[in-house]
Amino acid sequence: MTYDVFDGHNDLAWYLREERDYSVAGLNDPSVSPFTTMDQLREGHVAAQYWSVYVHSSITGAEAIKATWEQIDAVQRVVTAYPERLQFARTAAEVVAARDAGKVASLMGVEGGQQIDESLAVLRSYARAGSRYMTLTWSTTHSWADSATDEPQHDGLSAFGREVVAEMNRIGMIVDLSHVAPSVMHQSLDISTLPVIFTHSCAFGLNPHPRNIPDDVLDRVPGNGGVAMMTFVPSFVSNARREWVDAGENGTAPEVTVADVADHCDYVRERIGIDHIGLGGDICGVDELPQGLGDAGQYPALFEELAGRGWSDTDLRKLGFDNAMRVLEAHEEAYRQFLGTSAGTATSAGVGQADASAGEHA
Repeated sequence: MTYDVFDGHNDLAWYLREERDYSVAGLNDPSVSPFTTMDQLREGHVAAQYWSVYVHSSITGAEAIKATWEQIDAVQRVVTAYPERLQFARTAAEVVAARDAGKVASLMGVEGGQQIDESLAVLRSYARAGSRYMTLTWSTTHSWADSATDEPQHDGLSAFGREVVAEMNRIGMIVDLSHVAPSVMHQSLDISTLPVIFTHSCAFGLNPHPRNIPDDVLDRVPGNGGVAMMTFVPSFVSNARREWVDAGENGTAPEVTVADVADHCDYVRERIGIDHIGLGGDICGVDELPQGLGDAGQYPALFEELAGRGWSDTDLRKLGFDNAMRVLEAHEEAYRQFLGTSAGTATSAGVGQADASAGEHA
């Protein structure tokens, strides 16, 4: 039995910026793109992918907007370059059409609220181009929201930050609460009338890394209808690995395995139910992945591990695809109204032409 994956977070576009000068050539060669190739996506049964259009938070202001559009362009050119494997999608209906055609439905997500430069107009422009979620912060606190891994400045969200969440609901852009401080998680859950996601986090109750989701936040996710998407970042998965990193990475790194990721899946399912868990590998966003989950082709190893622990076919389908799809569908009406169309055609997103020719940020 195989299970489709709707993955919450892949940093291929940033990898292309840092390592390939944005060339999209050769992306079926592991020596060119070791963590994500076209064949790996097929081997992993990736049916839909949120491609991150991440910009490092040291890039600010108008330069951050420029860099975000370069990231969006990179994703568009990748999709155009591999039309037999990838298909651009903005709406849930387009995800279904791509899946039915045997292609990876390709959506985007902005990874850091600083990328809008305090402009709701910029936020809306990203949404029109196919960025279906925004992570409210990256690893640093910015002018309107506190990060989980930086000093707080706003006791959560500023007044403008609350406006951002409300506007995202209005236009059908999913609120992503990975990276944000617990105060932002709670305040966003107070505000949001649509389901939220955590695109690449694990359970704090198993590993108290500040990037993971605290139990009191997890407990609120079912009431919101949201989904916590388990990630493969070794120091988020393994407590021993986190302690090794915190101690300065001296000596041999503790091994992190498929079983360790499965432990987080078990924990979240048991705490809040099977309808509120998904996968967001953060592939291409780290320089090392767990043993057995080393690239985009190895998702089946996790499903095999969980099946061996008694997860049913229905459970595994929900984990892999159905829960993430349900959240996207919940935003469909608002997003279509925002676009001014009943169909939300991908062709209007301005997909560009392909050219001819990874350090961890988590």
